[in-house]
This record gives sequence, structure tokens and C-alpha cells, in this order.
Amino acid sequence: MDDVAAPSSSAPNTNAAKKLPRPLRRVLSLDDFEDAARRFLPKPIFAYVSGGCETNRSLRGNRSAFEDYAWVTRVLVDTASRTLATPLLGHRYAAPFGIAPMGISALSAYRGDLVQARAAAAANVPMILSGTSLIPMEEVARANPAAWFQAYVPGEPERILKLLDRVERAGFGTLVVTVDTPVSGNRENNIRAGFSTPLRPSLRLALEGITHPGWLCKTALRTLLLHGMPHFENSQAARGAPILSSSVMRDFGARDHLNWAHFGLIRERWKGRLVVKGILDPRDALLAREQGADGIILSNHGGRQLDGAASPMRMLPKVALALGDGDYPVMIDSGFRRGNDVLLALALGAKFVFVGRPFNYAGAVAGEAGVRHAIDILASEIMRNMALIGARSPSGVSRSQLIELKP
Repeated sequence: MDDVAAPSSSAPNTNAAKKLPRPLRRVLSLDDFEDAARRFLPKPIFAYVSGGCETNRSLRGNRSAFEDYAWVTRVLVDTASRTLATPLLGHRYAAPFGIAPMGISALSAYRGDLVQARAAAAANVPMILSGTSLIPMEEVARANPAAWFQAYVPGEPERILKLLDRVERAGFGTLVVTVDTPVSGNRENNIRAGFSTPLRPSLRLALEGITHPGWLCKTALRTLLLHGMPHFENSQAARGAPILSSSVMRDFGARDHLNWAHFGLIRERWKGRLVVKGILDPRDALLAREQGADGIILSNHGGRQLDGAASPMRMLPKVALALGDGDYPVMIDSGFRRGNDVLLALALGAKFVFVGRPFNYAGAVAGEAGVRHAIDILASEIMRNMALIGARSPSGVSRSQLIELKP
């Protein structure tokens, strides 16, 4: 895959901007997509996507972590030929970021997982399909054969192996095993907003749909008319519960006894690339590498699991130091909103960054065009800031260009 050449100017391409749908021309940052999604989505669904757990302490900490550092820029560095191209796990991507796995994306955006997959394929960035998605993994893999699959593996070896067989048959080459969900986090905001999985029919839910006619017509009714009632399609080897039901219970499977022996079983069975997601402790990073993981993703689940869990950004320097191998793929997610955030992670030792909620919002308000625009915004910010820092490539950013700000 050829490198993505840098533009002659750090400004966005104005001709490309003119071709954008009119509503997207006002979207200048990923935060703008969140504001638009807040207006477009029913409150229970927006609360599910945007919220953390309990007091939202980890959710806030993920953003405040970026304020711990400041850049020491270099000047008179020729960056005219700079590139965003980034190698990762045997592939050369067009940028150092991708789309993180997000459950139930097809509830907030029409065919949400598919629009993310297609936009990622067009931009040559990775997209990770969530195990709690509402579109069958086989359909997503056909739309983007390079997509990754993220699994919440069940607690029984037989069910694990059946799920792996299905993922392999679907054609995925990279499996991401999420390990920070032995139980579900206490997401009080979901209950207060009237959200549950599956959704329970109620007058409140009906009123939210009626008062958000754009979502009701473009996403909910369109999905029901063209594709029927969505189900949890990919949590297990077989189809799961419907998204809307007054009586059906979703099968989460027992996961609180999962341990490194189960991971060993997965590593033995899975012949493709294997990534562990949900690591914060350097000791677990070392164990993952020792147990055969091809890479790790530092994550606190976007602040949605343990309230008060450390920000992955604050643990990144410790993990990078413990691993010591500059070539081992350390990836990261949770709280990334700006190109500057991505560059900070790269400077602190990450090889790649995954971004979640903003792409969900982008798909909700503008479908595939929205996700493509979000990718373009983030890439443009990174390209511009690389020139301002004095870096020619993502790998050219280093810790020496940062100072740590003391409280």
C-alpha cells in the first residue's frame, strides 16, 4: 500500500469540502458530531452511547489525561513530504488511527456497523466490529474483508471454540479479545435514561421516538421495514436476543471465571492475529505478550466499566517502559477526540489509536458520509499538527518533544 502523501498545505481541501452534504459543512471537529447526535438521537440511546458508569469519574479522567503534557515544538524542519501511513500487524494503514468496537451501533445509526466498515475500507483504516453488534458478522466481513472482530468470549470452552469457528468462517483475520468485562459495569445513567438491553417497550420510549422523527424514520422504522427486528447477532456462535422485547433476556454468559488458561485455549485455536483489549497494568501487558498476543489495546472501556479506573493515557508510559520492545504493537483507546490526542499517544509509546464514540455519532447523523468526514477531520488535524510539531511521520513523534505538566 502506497504512503498517503501530505498535502502542500495543512489546510483542508476546499474542493472536497464543497462536495460535502450541506449539514456536514458545519461540522469542523469530532465534538460537533456529538452535539448533532445529542439533538438527533432519543435520550435513552444517546445516554447509552455517551455515558460511562456510576459517577463518570473514569469518563472525565480519560479526557483530562491529555492535559498532563505540552509540546516542545521543533522549527525549520522540512515536513513537506510528511505522511500519515502507519504499519500495524502486517498491514500499512493510511493513518495511525482506526474505529474502535462499539456495541449496538445499528441502533443509533441505520446499518451503523456497515457504514463504519465501508467508510474504514474506503479510507484504509482498521475498523473493529463489536461482538454486541446487531448486524451479522458475515455481512460486515463481506463489506470490509480487512475488518477486525472483537469478542466477549463466553465462559465455557466449548462455546468459545464454536464462536471462534464462526469468526474464522466469516473471514476475519484479526481477533480482538476484550478482557475487562468479567461483569457488566454499573451504568446507572442507562437506567435513569430509560435504556436497557434488550429495550423494554414503554410509553417513555415511544414518546422519545415520536419527538425525534429524524431518527424514528431514518433509522428505526427504516430498519424494521427493510430488515426486520434487529437481534444481537455476534455474541455467540448462534443468533442472540432481539433488541426490543418485553420478556427476552440477553445472554451475557459467565465471564467472571475467565483466566489466562482460557486465553491459552484461544491462542491455540486461533491461527490469525490475536489482540488483547482492556489492559491497564504493565504486568498484564507482559503476560499478554508472553501468552502469544500479537498486540494489546490499553483501554478502560471508555470509562464504562470500573468507575475510577485509570486513564489508559496515564498508564501508557508505564506499559511502554515495561515492554521495552519498541516494535511490539501497543495500541490504545478511550477518550480520543482530536488529532493532537492521537499524536500525544504516539509520543508516549503507542503504535496506534482507536477512536469510538465520535464515529458512532457521525454515522448516526450522516451515515457513511458522516463517518468518512469524521475520518478526514481527524486525519487533517494530525497532518497539520505534525507540521507544527516538526514531525514527518507518526513514528517520528517522540517523548522528547513533550514536557509533563505538574499539578
